[in-house]
Amino acid sequence: MIERRLARLLERHHFAERDPKMAFVVGPRQCGKTTLARALQEARGSPDLYRNWDDFSWRHELSLNPYGFADAYRPRESARPLAVLDEIHKFPQWKRYVKGLWDTRRSAMDLLVTGSGRLDIYRRGGDSLLGRYHQYRLHPFSVSELLGKDWDPDRDTPERVRSNLLSISKPGPEREVFATVLRFGGFPDPFLRQTDRYHRRWLRERKERLVREDLRDLTRIQMLSSIEKMIELLQPRIGSLLSLNNLRQDLGVSMESVTLWLEQLERLYYCFRIRPYAAKLSRALSREPKLYLFDVSEVADEGKRFENAIAVSLLSWCHHSQDWGQETLDLRFVRDKERREVDFLVTKEGKPFLLVEAKLSDPSIPDALPRFAEKLGGVPALVVVAHLDRPGTAKGFPVLPAAGFLAAIP
Repeated sequence: MIERRLARLLERHHFAERDPKMAFVVGPRQCGKTTLARALQEARGSPDLYRNWDDFSWRHELSLNPYGFADAYRPRESARPLAVLDEIHKFPQWKRYVKGLWDTRRSAMDLLVTGSGRLDIYRRGGDSLLGRYHQYRLHPFSVSELLGKDWDPDRDTPERVRSNLLSISKPGPEREVFATVLRFGGFPDPFLRQTDRYHRRWLRERKERLVREDLRDLTRIQMLSSIEKMIELLQPRIGSLLSLNNLRQDLGVSMESVTLWLEQLERLYYCFRIRPYAAKLSRALSREPKLYLFDVSEVADEGKRFENAIAVSLLSWCHHSQDWGQETLDLRFVRDKERREVDFLVTKEGKPFLLVEAKLSDPSIPDALPRFAEKLGGVPALVVVAHLDRPGTAKGFPVLPAAGFLAAIP
């Protein structure tokens, strides 16, 4: 089993604090949240403290004796016990329940809560949990994580990571890992099996469960078949400007419906949008975002799939920075009204930090890259190429193999 980087970070930093809070772990369906939580419990010797809302027997137990499982537990090891509540946000009164458990039993155990949706958006009653937890996002496997590369929020500052990206050497074993991630995606199950037949079935079942179970359970949306159609219509729009009005016309529904459905898909970590960066740029695009999926293997077109892989990796870096208290990184892109564009701009505390252009095979420097780099105050910029064996330079800008670039991203 591949150890998740987040598991090490939680034990090394979150739970090691003098007065630790609850840990909320969120992320896409089937990205490994439950496996991570159970592994942490096994290491602590407290697997009996796992509870899942989908377990009907625990729902019955909860109605009779809400905190009985915690009170009856007797530690078997010297390590502090860890309780895990999985998918608890499906419980209408989950915030009140978790608050009561934590406020009355925090001296006896640590608490980890997991969910496929964003736990902070479900406001179905109960008291606020503000100040009682930290939330962490678990992404699918990244190239650097699969290579076993460590990341420490105290050591690996955004400046240090950027410096590593600008000075990578010829890629080695990461080339094969990158090719596998691009083909099967970074979700643990299809990545570890690596068979086309299983992967196709997994993709179909995951989308069905996302719509027919997660959206049905967590929202009041009734037009599930229309959402399934919208998911299909998103495919050709990956990496392009996303017009909700065009999407609305294709679906034949209201703008309010399209807006709501896309927001819910984002909240369930199926897709994400990145916004254009307009500050300091004259005639810059400032409204329409670009769309990407968390599962890169779902994107059929090779060029769009590669661009999506770069987007997911840069977003993961931004989320690491945000979740672990570093300076805030955010992911944007730049485009002007003359349609000159650079695929990605990482900002730090709202200011330009790194420009990245993703290209499938052509290592040449697009005219937009030096233009925007200059207009944004000389921000470092580079080109990442999927089919490239060794790093180089062109017009003074680094041109990097994608495998090496992704191996340096947290």
